Order: sequence, then C-alpha cells, then structure tokens
Amino acid sequence: MTVDPGPAGHRSGFVAIVGRPNAGKSTLTNALVGQKVAITSSKPQTTRRVIRGIIHRPEAQVVLVDTPGIHRPRTVLGERLNAMVEEQWAEVDAIALCLPADESIGPGDRRIASRLAGATRGGRRTPVLALVTKTDAVSRAALAEKLAAVGALGEEAGVAWAAVVPVSATTGRQLEDVVAELVAALPEGPPLYPAGELTDEPESILVAELIREAALEGVSDELPHSIAVVVEEMAPREGRPEDRPLLDVFANLYVERPSQKAIVIGARGARLREVGSRARAAIEAMLGTPVYLDLHVKVAKEWQRDPKQLRRLGF
Repeated sequence: MTVDPGPAGHRSGFVAIVGRPNAGKSTLTNALVGQKVAITSSKPQTTRRVIRGIIHRPEAQVVLVDTPGIHRPRTVLGERLNAMVEEQWAEVDAIALCLPADESIGPGDRRIASRLAGATRGGRRTPVLALVTKTDAVSRAALAEKLAAVGALGEEAGVAWAAVVPVSATTGRQLEDVVAELVAALPEGPPLYPAGELTDEPESILVAELIREAALEGVSDELPHSIAVVVEEMAPREGRPEDRPLLDVFANLYVERPSQKAIVIGARGARLREVGSRARAAIEAMLGTPVYLDLHVKVAKEWQRDPKQLRRLGF
C-alpha cells in the first residue's frame, strides 16, 4: 500500500506510553487517537498487549505504543509483560511516562523513571516526556504540587524531561498540547501508515480485547488477572444477502479455576449473556457490521504461571 511522503519537514515516529498500572495510559491513547483502539477498565493491569494507535496531523504522524503497566510481577505472565514494555524502549523514538495527578509519586514511579534515564536508541538518548494524567480529578493547588513533584522526580532519577504536560483524557483538556510536544520529540520523516489508519492491530485481537473488557465489568478484584480471551474463528456467514451481512465470532474465555468459571457464567448463564451483549455491541460499533457472538468459558489451570499455557493463549 502506498503511503504519501508528506510535506517537507514532516515528522513521524513511535512513542511508547508507559507507567505503572492504572496511570491512565490506555484512556489517554484513545483520546489522542480520537477513537477507541485500546480497552480500558478500573481494574489494574488491564492492558496485556502492545497496542498501536496512530495520530494523523498535516505536519506529522505519531504512532502511540500503549503498553502494559509496569509492576512487581508475581507470575510468569507479569514477568513477560514487564519485559515486553522494556523491549519497546529500545525501539521507539520517544517515551511518555504517565503519572496520575490524583496519586502521589511512589516507588514504582521512581523505579520506572530511573530505568528511563538510560533509555537509548541507536546510541542517542531517547527523549522522555512526563504526562500528568487525570488532571480533572484534582484541584489547581493539588496539580501545582504534583507538577513540582514531577520536576523533583526527574532530578532524582536523572531524567531531563523533554516536556512536562498536564492533561485530562476525560475532558480533553490540553490534549493538543500533548500532541504538539510528542511531535516535537520525533525526527523528521515521512508518514509510516496510510492516511486514516488508526491502528495496525488485527481485527481478531481487537475483538478478543473488547470481549475481555466486557468480561471485566463488575467482577471481583482478583478475577480480572485470571481472564484471557481467544477468538477461535471469525468470518462472514455464507449465504447472506449483501445488504444483510452477518459476522460470526466464536471465542473462548479462559479462567484458572472452576469457581471462577461459575462467576463468569453467573446464575443460569445470566452474567455470560450480559458479557456477550455488551461485547457484541462494542464489536458491531467497531466493525460496522452485525455480529453473531458465541462465547464459551473454559478452565486453563494456573495459566498465568504456566509457560506452555501462556504460549497457547498468545503470550
């Protein structure tokens, strides 16, 4: 596919969006792209894959790389997610560290900032921006204190912030300021993706993520980490008239214990039906076509700790 070379002085590149769990990375990614490309949830460690979202501007193209939250791993899955994030640091043109305005800077933030101080690509120090997220949740005075703390964090960790930008993905406040600073951190170059393309994720992965997002709603705190979704089959139904298409999606939700399976299914299957209804609506909105969604819940014992099971589930 041909990509327009763009005007002279055009900038383009990849920016990793990093931070600890629940720092607002995926919500910010969606807001900057202008469309949902990453699932969101109030549950920590919702993001499990590197998701790319593309910002198009006449003078630039910014490819956001939304990453899982960096945390102290307790499972093989956690170790792999952390390793996945750090691998991205060596492959991107800039890094944006998300620091929520409504939370104090903690040991996790300090650990990440210290690691970012040494991030390089091709022998060049990678620009690191600090994005103070969720500013709508705090007062002006509290935000001023947070910004001062972020400045101190940079000095402590040895990171010379390329920019410090407060932003609210919920209200849209200063989103364009974030884009401007991201663009400034990128090298000159042609667009990397065709105009209008918002993500390069396969549709089957996006569909699986939407199903997992629906399954996360309302479950107990320990269950989200145990849910994985695999789309086994996805194809247009044969024999349908052109003006009445139907996409068949067959997917399995995996949990680690029979008791968790019972929670996801619910009394007489009520909860699974609710998950299916919510997921189907989200999939239809994304793909623009009616969907038949067939969900089954299966037990994959302790899959987060089993390398063989992790490979089978795509991790």
